[in-house]
Amino acid sequence: MTVEIFPISNFPLVRRGDNIIKLIVNSLEKSKLVLKNGDIAVITEKIVAKAEGRVYTLSNIKPGSKALKIAEITDKEPRLVELILRETENILYLGEGFLLVNTNQGFVCANAGVDMSNVGENRAKLLPENPDRSAEQIRKALEDMFKIRMGVIIADSFGRSFRAGSVGVAIGCSGVEALQDRRGERDLFGEELKVTRVAMADNIASMANAVMGEGSEGIAAVVIRGLDVLGEGSAGDLKRDIEKDVAFKCLKERYNYKNREV
Repeated sequence: MTVEIFPISNFPLVRRGDNIIKLIVNSLEKSKLVLKNGDIAVITEKIVAKAEGRVYTLSNIKPGSKALKIAEITDKEPRLVELILRETENILYLGEGFLLVNTNQGFVCANAGVDMSNVGENRAKLLPENPDRSAEQIRKALEDMFKIRMGVIIADSFGRSFRAGSVGVAIGCSGVEALQDRRGERDLFGEELKVTRVAMADNIASMANAVMGEGSEGIAAVVIRGLDVLGEGSAGDLKRDIEKDVAFKCLKERYNYKNREV
């Protein structure tokens, strides 16, 4: 198997209300790329969030009493904390400079994915409200335009339990078998696989992230060619019930939801 990754360069700065499909197509043309059957487009969540109007000016945000209290505990900007709380279903842990939360979209990550990079001074960006829906809309539009069958993944960078550094993860997915169930298959020695499930969408997001970087490279999307992974699936397939997660159980038992109730 040969897998190729093509960066979609020349992508303009995205603003609220921009047509993502038009920007992708224009950038494909400038990069002299033509989408083919079986391709997977991996798009950074940042451009989707910007186009969907998920960027806020901090000076327009008024922090509530809870945000002010948490800001003291975490030593974070109160207005930024207020935005994080708006995106949070549950606070799992308060640390120095961060909140570990379960987001409204169902992700467990630091600061609900709210960040201030590559959005301009005094501004903060939230995650797309419904990344799976956004991925599906983008996929259907590109499939209709190019008369092909393809997949779309919206990627972000998350940290991981017990591992240093961040990796690319799929927060939105359409047209790709996001979670491959290998149970029942046989290994090289004929032994049956009993628990193996592969987070294929996350693997693809990490591949793309190695090319896109963290935003300073100016690459907002890539096309991955050569993988036979098209099918039904969404990033929602990758979410584990938080109460069944071992890392969460350790956190709960050791720290008793430190500062969860503020």
